Amino acid sequence: MIYLSNILYALAATTVTWLFTAIGAAAVFIYKKADAQSSRLLLGFAAGVMISASFWSLLSPAVERARLSGMTAPWLIATAGFLSGAGFMYAMDCLSGYLRRKRHSSEKQGNRASLMVLSITLHNIPEGLAVGVAFGALGASFDAEALTGATVLALGIAVQNFPEGAAVSLPLRREGISRPKSFLIGQASGMVEPVAGVIGAAAVSAVSSLLPFALSFAAGAMIVVAVHELIPECESDGSRSPYLGTMGIVLGFSLMMLLDVALG
Repeated sequence: MIYLSNILYALAATTVTWLFTAIGAAAVFIYKKADAQSSRLLLGFAAGVMISASFWSLLSPAVERARLSGMTAPWLIATAGFLSGAGFMYAMDCLSGYLRRKRHSSEKQGNRASLMVLSITLHNIPEGLAVGVAFGALGASFDAEALTGATVLALGIAVQNFPEGAAVSLPLRREGISRPKSFLIGQASGMVEPVAGVIGAAAVSAVSSLLPFALSFAAGAMIVVAVHELIPECESDGSRSPYLGTMGIVLGFSLMMLLDVALG
């Protein structure tokens, strides 16, 4: 049974994550370059939220739901979903890397811009799916633990989308693209998340047996984003405030764990 309310919540949450991308992209109207220290703290915080949410809001509920549904070897379903999510994210990153290399070799400015949007759009698909699956898992009853987990997961993705939007629009401006066009391209990188979120929520709402695998899949994608992209970025340029990114990770993880455990 498809729960329309879950899909609407997923749409609202992923629209917020897209808006945070747009807000970050709007930095092109104010700054010539992003504030590196603030970006490191925000990216570390988002990484901590994602790592914590991967277990408390995704993997642990996946194993529990598989067990309650009487599925054989719940741990095997969770492992398969986790590895599939990580593999999917790896494939998307490989495709994005190929498009970035092609963009750098392109001679036309329009081609560079369009390939940049496409590569980042592919990167954002798993993030939208993760939020959609989390809200689709709510079912008919909105218990506080599940709703809080889905909401904080969306918040973590929104926080990391903020510097991501700026990371797209500011370099485009430095390449000579106008401020309005740089902003439009930057915010467009997050437009796919509401679409992916609705698809994820509708899929798990319609086919409840997919839920344990889908939750684990989202967890695998989130871990790859956090470990491969956010943590190295927040720990870069550590000569100034070397523990800034690390403390962001600790704070993000602690906040997510506190909310999930306290409301569970």
